[in-house]
Amino acid sequence: MSVQERKQRERAERERLIVATAREIAEQQGWDAVTTRRLAERIEYSQPVLYGHFRGKREIIGAVAMEGATEMAVAVRAATSGAKSPRERVAALAHAYLDFAARNPAVYDALFQLDGGLAFAQEDTPEPLKDAFAALMESLGEAAGDGVEPGLFTETFWAALHGLATLTRAGRLPPEYIEPRVELLVDRLAVV
Repeated sequence: MSVQERKQRERAERERLIVATAREIAEQQGWDAVTTRRLAERIEYSQPVLYGHFRGKREIIGAVAMEGATEMAVAVRAATSGAKSPRERVAALAHAYLDFAARNPAVYDALFQLDGGLAFAQEDTPEPLKDAFAALMESLGEAAGDGVEPGLFTETFWAALHGLATLTRAGRLPPEYIEPRVELLVDRLAVV
């Protein structure tokens, strides 16, 4: 291995460590607790080393969001792969999405609540974000119904799931009614 390859590998490892540590702090204490000073102390590098990887917290949030988008796409695809019918697939997608949001609140916030400097629904949208949306559309496209554009239906269904996830987490909706809400959403919105 050349010196340059070793340096690139070490740089990538430091970047992964920064992102993992930021994510860990955010999941335990919230995003307000994630500061470059705290990250530098936790990973035992100087703040200038952090700034050599990320210009600031916004870019770190973006990196966590990109990682989260990949994980969410994997979770959705895994949950929907064994479904025997379109209705089961849509319900499995809804549960996987809501479970992901509940298990990973800081990552979910990085993806959908905080400014990570990422473009959504644009030409320059990063691939992990496009793939996460594609994972949703793979199951929801067939549930759109005749004359309904699959992308538009996916956006609308996703918005409903986001509302359920956000309102439940904020204590605005009682969590014990998740299942009836998912059934209502699938039965009334999806044509399956």
